[in-house]
Amino acid sequence: MNYINYQYHACVFIKLSLFVNNETINSSGSYKVNRLFVESGLIRTATLIIANGTALFCGYSLYSGNEKFYREIAMPCLRLLDAERAHKFAVWSASKGLVPAINACADPPIMQTSLWGLKFQNPVGLAAGFDKHAEAIGGLLKMGFGFVEVGSITPEPQPGNPKPRVFRLTEEKAVINRYGFNSEGHIAALRRLKSWRYKRMEDATCSQGIVGINLGKNKTSPDPVGDYTKGVTNLGCFGDYIVINVSSPNTPGLRDMQGRKQLADLIDKAKVDGLIISNTTVSRPSSLKSPEKKETGGLSGQPLKELSTQTIKDMYQLTKGNIPIIGVGGIQSGRDAYEKIRAGASLVQLYSALSYEGPPLVARIKRELINELKSGGFETVEAAVGADHR
Repeated sequence: MNYINYQYHACVFIKLSLFVNNETINSSGSYKVNRLFVESGLIRTATLIIANGTALFCGYSLYSGNEKFYREIAMPCLRLLDAERAHKFAVWSASKGLVPAINACADPPIMQTSLWGLKFQNPVGLAAGFDKHAEAIGGLLKMGFGFVEVGSITPEPQPGNPKPRVFRLTEEKAVINRYGFNSEGHIAALRRLKSWRYKRMEDATCSQGIVGINLGKNKTSPDPVGDYTKGVTNLGCFGDYIVINVSSPNTPGLRDMQGRKQLADLIDKAKVDGLIISNTTVSRPSSLKSPEKKETGGLSGQPLKELSTQTIKDMYQLTKGNIPIIGVGGIQSGRDAYEKIRAGASLVQLYSALSYEGPPLVARIKRELINELKSGGFETVEAAVGADHR
């Protein structure tokens, strides 16, 4: 072994000597050429090593869900794209499984809850509006959500409102959108939901999670109630629960469905088992500073948190806690989720915060929520529901 090492070093020494001799004997600059060749090779090698190392580090950080990497590198890079392109890229990534793998089955018993005959591994879900066309259910559940709600899905395909139609309010960690129920329609969604259902039947593990389907009406439909009825008929058996969306501010006439007569007509045709509170708001708090605050559309994210939580409290009191509530609006921490649960929400959903924090947000919220529940003396999520009213 020593002999081999000696020979190797001797060989290197001879080559270096030859370069020096070239400089001394040959005045044409062959030494400089040889040295440039060696240095260029070293630079290329070093560049490849650095590039491969960086790619490996980034890939590992993305797959493992490194919170700091997502917060400081991945998400700021994604925000270099306009908001809608970034949204589409995020859905595509989730559809290909290019997200951190966090098994929801690993959630402890304190996080598990049952509602409507369904067992939720944890109460943290993804709100409708992210996966509008049911393209990425598997990848989104893989991120650790207890349930994922797809849609809103309209009977017939429709393009939605003209672009641009979604805007970031970065200072407030908020979003304004006026998508207008852009949807690929029932047929496209049905194909994907069927595929998902068959996959779940083949591998019926709890990691598959709960899937909700959010239904919308077509913009020019003469029969809104008929649109929702079609949704229940066409898609109902492929979801674990169905949501009738009558609150989007971006579809003309939709909020007219919130009138007593219209709701009564709708309820006659579809039994209501729960409420989702709340959707986006068209109001603009005076605290908003971002120039995008002037855009029309629904505001979501952090500025909505207090308004949403208070609305949950009010509705819980009005219904005497007899109708389960899914709380949405401004959730970006375990504490935010805990406050909504204490206010009366049996489950919670998030969306806007995901566009700022990325996939690791799900695991962080669950981790923090567990700590909040334990600190509050609760052994289960169910025990904490409506605690502020007791």
